[in-house]
Amino acid sequence: MLSLSALDLARVQFAFTVSFHIIFPALTIGLASYLAVLEGSWLVTRREVYRDLYHFWLKVFAVAFGMGVVSGLVMAYQFGTNWSEFSRFAGGVTGPLLAYEVLTAFFLEAGFLGVMLFGWSRVGPGLHFGATVAVAVGTLISATWILASNSWMQTPQGHEIIDGRIVPVDWFKVIFNPSFPYRLVHMVVAAFLATALMVGASAAWHLLRGNDRPAVRKMLSMAMWMILCTAPIQMLIGDMHGLNTLKHQPAKIAAMEGHWENKPGEGVPLLLFGLPNMEAERTDYAVGIPKLGSLILTHSLDGQFPGLKEFPKEDRPNAAIVFWSFRVMVGLGVLMILLGLWSLLLRRRARIFESRFFLRCALWMGPSGLIAILAGWFTTEIGRQPWVVYGVMRTSEGVSAHDASQVGLTLAIFVVVYFVVFGAGTLYGLRLLRKGPQSSAALDEPQGGPGQMRQPMRPISAASDGSDEALDSVPGQRADNHTKGV
Repeated sequence: MLSLSALDLARVQFAFTVSFHIIFPALTIGLASYLAVLEGSWLVTRREVYRDLYHFWLKVFAVAFGMGVVSGLVMAYQFGTNWSEFSRFAGGVTGPLLAYEVLTAFFLEAGFLGVMLFGWSRVGPGLHFGATVAVAVGTLISATWILASNSWMQTPQGHEIIDGRIVPVDWFKVIFNPSFPYRLVHMVVAAFLATALMVGASAAWHLLRGNDRPAVRKMLSMAMWMILCTAPIQMLIGDMHGLNTLKHQPAKIAAMEGHWENKPGEGVPLLLFGLPNMEAERTDYAVGIPKLGSLILTHSLDGQFPGLKEFPKEDRPNAAIVFWSFRVMVGLGVLMILLGLWSLLLRRRARIFESRFFLRCALWMGPSGLIAILAGWFTTEIGRQPWVVYGVMRTSEGVSAHDASQVGLTLAIFVVVYFVVFGAGTLYGLRLLRKGPQSSAALDEPQGGPGQMRQPMRPISAASDGSDEALDSVPGQRADNHTKGV
């Protein structure tokens, strides 16, 4: 750490904290919509399986939501501590966008979250369903503002630079910048896909251990339908996003493809494997498919796009990281498509719940959605370098004037605290998943009043049943107390 500059350490710290943070909002986006579907299905069909699943996944959602809020607060503070020059320069755009996220999304989520978590037996079913939908909509609105801010940093427009600061002059152009629609849809679908994979893995785990209940089967069935539908759509969206990136950030595409220079009259191969060498300006041990790179990116067998050599060395991203993070994302995406098609084949043969090999594969694919999101995020953010606002402000110009030892110390503290706090939260979430869905018929019982233990009207009546057992151990004590009116 001592050999790294303050800039390097600040980038590592931000990458570390955002890698933790992005997992939890992705799960809350997917789970909130999943919960809305489950509760809506229960209201329409009155099938207990949907209600059981709702209450099971509601607990997991609450844990993910809480950890997402905590990790998000840290992200916001880093703009002022480690990236004060960036905040001073671009705060006129990024500040309002983040404020809009709090005003329109976070307040909506927080306002209805309590009803969603604790109001099942305290409000009407319509109101409770409305609260669930409001929370789901809030997560999508939150993603919209966050992606608008990040997309503007990737493809900035609608601003002017006045007195050394960015001043927005057209908010419509700022928000709906060229890459925003593709990034928003790509991220939301990725969240749905990652959630479906986690739900499917949980169901597979229980089926492999003999917990073959209707709720578990419904979990697996719904998850596989979602994967089957969204994985191919995500690949199509990714293709459109790639074409947009080629237009606005060609250096990033060159790094993703490991492509260094054009050969006149020849199509560009799609490299399946290789080791980009930044010093020698080539990709070593390259294994590729001729002309396929041109076909994918230009929809022509002999189409050309810029290589990394066409950009100054100081303007090139780290091709080695971008090259492989992109391949991890795409490779996992292909496996997701195959898993969805496999589930359809087994469903047609009525063996989707019995094929242990398939269930093991579904279990192992559980974290693949989150891994793909992280890989895609690394591709996007590292591929933007060396710019913090693409083509406008370099990352080195946005860092605060801190000493490397100061940033290194805070990074070390973050690492320890994050692994303890979020490690404990993750283990608790896994324990919830291990329990599996339980029958929620008890929710139909009265919730409060004299003699009801669920919501006591007097604090003393919340005592556990152990007090009654203690009274029973003393002969005649219970009858005496009842006689005295105790």
